[in-house]
Amino acid sequence: MSTATTEQDPFVHPALLYGDEREYLAGTVPFVRAALTAGEPVAVAVPAENLRLIRDELGTDADAVRFLDMREVGRNPGRIIPGVLRAFADTQAPGTRVHIVGEPVWAGRTPAEYPACVQHEALINAAFRGREATILCPYDTRALPPEVIADAYVTHPTLLRGGSRAAEESSAYAPEALIARYNEPLPPAPDVPAVRFDAESLSETRHLVTDEGARLGLAPARVQDLALVTAELATNSVVHGGGTGTVRVWAEDGYVVSEVCDKGHLVDPLAGRRPAPREQRGGRGLLLVNLVSDLVRVHTGPEGTTVRCWFAR
Repeated sequence: MSTATTEQDPFVHPALLYGDEREYLAGTVPFVRAALTAGEPVAVAVPAENLRLIRDELGTDADAVRFLDMREVGRNPGRIIPGVLRAFADTQAPGTRVHIVGEPVWAGRTPAEYPACVQHEALINAAFRGREATILCPYDTRALPPEVIADAYVTHPTLLRGGSRAAEESSAYAPEALIARYNEPLPPAPDVPAVRFDAESLSETRHLVTDEGARLGLAPARVQDLALVTAELATNSVVHGGGTGTVRVWAEDGYVVSEVCDKGHLVDPLAGRRPAPREQRGGRGLLLVNLVSDLVRVHTGPEGTTVRCWFAR
């Protein structure tokens, strides 16, 4: 597969459209082996069943590859850029080209998860702009619906079909437009109380959320995660969202869901998706939210922001 860069940007982000196991391996394994031959670092973050396919096909070459089960590390799409892609790329020597196979979209992603997946794929382009990196994203054309494949054309500047190694430009590439399109109002919350908070009631709000998470069946460790995430969001609301907000907590399809609403407007689509430099003081709240939650969905606009987080029971 060609990984030629442009004069404008050394970052390369093709989608691999595959229809069967043969095409999957023909698109991914030569990509990995070319990186290894060049002496450049390579990671593979795909669902476990596809990890096994690639690892088996690589044989002893697999020992030099970083393998990650995307069903685990990327269950929350908002975690993938800071916790998977940048976590790997940022540990490499400066100026070294990194190669990553990343498969964040698979059959079985829920309707709640998919919009976050699309926004993630679109935001990769901004997150890695100017970086010496190639990120190959496979899409299963057999199992994924046509609208998902159509979105891949919008989020990826180039495409590879089946076992072809010749990339073609996508005439539909427009990631910023897609980020805006999927910044959609979230489905209505169930009829549960919305508790208002301000700077004086942050501690009380955290205790309320802790009690409600335990009542709804979260394990103690996850109750603490729920309380931590909600406290970070509520603090952001007080500091950046008009000084006040509301929080709701409810059970839904095996999850406990927390929702924080305020009058703020998130103008940076990469907020919460950049790793924080060690020397940075503060500014880690939204990053922590993404790293801890099983799913994060955001709707933001001039009228306010809603952040909804899921925690598996």
